[in-house]
Amino acid sequence: MAFSRAAKLTLAALLLAFPLLSDSFTAYQLGLYLLYGMVAQGIALCWGRAGFLPLGQALFFGIGAYLSGAALKADLGWALLIPAFAVACLVPALLAGLVGALVFNRQTGSGPYFSLITLALSMLGFQLANSLSGITGGFNGMTAIPGLPGVDTYETLYFVIVGVLIASTLVLAHLMRAPFGQLLIAIRENEERLQFFGFRTSMLKAAAFAISGGIAGLAGVLYAPHQGIVTPQAVGFVLSAELLIWTAVGGRFGLIGPVAGAVLIGFMAAGLRDSFRYWEVAVALVFIIVVLKMPGGISGLFSAAISRIGGERPSRGSGTAPVMLAGKEHRAVPDLRFDGVGVSMGPVRILNGLSFSISRTGIHCIIGPNGAGKTSALNVLTGRLPLGAGEISWRGVSLGNTRPFIAARNGIGRKFQVPSIFPELSVRQNIEIALWANRIGTTEMFSMRPYGWTTQMLGELKTRFPFLMQSDKTAGSLSVGQRQMLDFSMTVLAEPDLVLLDEPCAGLSADETRQMIEAIAAIAGETKATFIIIEHDMQVVKRLSDHVLVMHQGALLANGTMTEIRANADVARVYSGGSK
Repeated sequence: MAFSRAAKLTLAALLLAFPLLSDSFTAYQLGLYLLYGMVAQGIALCWGRAGFLPLGQALFFGIGAYLSGAALKADLGWALLIPAFAVACLVPALLAGLVGALVFNRQTGSGPYFSLITLALSMLGFQLANSLSGITGGFNGMTAIPGLPGVDTYETLYFVIVGVLIASTLVLAHLMRAPFGQLLIAIRENEERLQFFGFRTSMLKAAAFAISGGIAGLAGVLYAPHQGIVTPQAVGFVLSAELLIWTAVGGRFGLIGPVAGAVLIGFMAAGLRDSFRYWEVAVALVFIIVVLKMPGGISGLFSAAISRIGGERPSRGSGTAPVMLAGKEHRAVPDLRFDGVGVSMGPVRILNGLSFSISRTGIHCIIGPNGAGKTSALNVLTGRLPLGAGEISWRGVSLGNTRPFIAARNGIGRKFQVPSIFPELSVRQNIEIALWANRIGTTEMFSMRPYGWTTQMLGELKTRFPFLMQSDKTAGSLSVGQRQMLDFSMTVLAEPDLVLLDEPCAGLSADETRQMIEAIAAIAGETKATFIIIEHDMQVVKRLSDHVLVMHQGALLANGTMTEIRANADVARVYSGGSK
């Protein structure tokens, strides 16, 4: 961490000393590029961190600039300017948050729609700025904007910009290191899995977009007195595209890269504009080369140094003390009911009047031939498939067409057949997200305290699966068997009341299968949670459960003990191929 502090102080010192090393006009230019860099940092938060791409970030920058310009032209004085500037930051933040909430709440994976909508909003903003001449000055823009009271535009304003940039960078760096930042990476890596831990990812993404909108508005607030004019181009798509280029060239996975990209490309364009006819082609070539050869941007070449200043992975606070969390109390009666449940995909009936009930704790296994509807039953229970007919109730409450995060908040945990983890995060970070499930509050997402959370169950799981102690190992580098065990560990660490496991032993060696069976049996006995397991291996079923449900053609075929199922003639015919 000593290098991190030294790097921060060196960068800050260079920025503050720049006017002493150069002329005032060059410092004035640098101030403009630093403002653009602030906006690019917001794009990096959304694009590099959370994985969704805003194409109209200039809209929020321009809104802040227009509101700031109007306040300055009104000659309000500092007593009223400060709240006016706060409003100029708050309005774009609220607008961005509203747009994000409306778009992301629509469906998981709505990134392309979001990008197109932000592009359309930027184009709409440009048209409005052109047409509302009485407010914005129209095509000519809002002119004759005075500088900040008592602040010289060419001498002192630069230091104000640097100070605001440093402050906003520190705030964003904290957000990236806090659980909020780690959850954004989890969204980028595997959004659906995060929803199955009870996180409403649409709101997390909307919050990130709101923060980026507020940062853009803040940059716009300083842009108005810096330039003395705000034109419709400040909200248009051209500037939005340039901001995107600067972010990509500098590096979208950190905070220093976007600023460096804005400064480097800004000075490059300024130097070539008057001396090279095809300067735009040169900038485009730089962009193409960086995107193709350096996906992490220029800052990616120095990731070892820059990652500590707000890079890819958030680090646990060094002073975070371990906090032992109390285990959750599970209700004695699970009471899960399927009543005539039907699910169709076009003309195909996936579930055909499925009815069963589970009203006792323990381990229950679902078996049946491929295509029987076993996984589909769990999918409709957890909101992954829409309910077409019938009713599903859990603890006496109808679930209807639920959603994964709602199912998780109702105490239903899910593990898929194919391991579903966060591959670019470390083993420790995967486990942390599971520990935060249905435990972490809004304010705790922005503090370092949750990094110290642990439970007694985690200690037991580390004893059973020693690889979990390799905390800094990237989850994506684990073997298939280890990924299965990590996925299972994450599912049970959330301590749901109803644990759904889809072939937890798939792809495991004989020794790994034994470890998994022992872990499931032990945790089911200790927690008193209800386990429903889909399994094809009858030896696994025999060792885990004495209550078995058999499905065939989307309906329940048989229900009973393992001995009763073996003696059932209908089950024998289905498994021997005698019934279709």
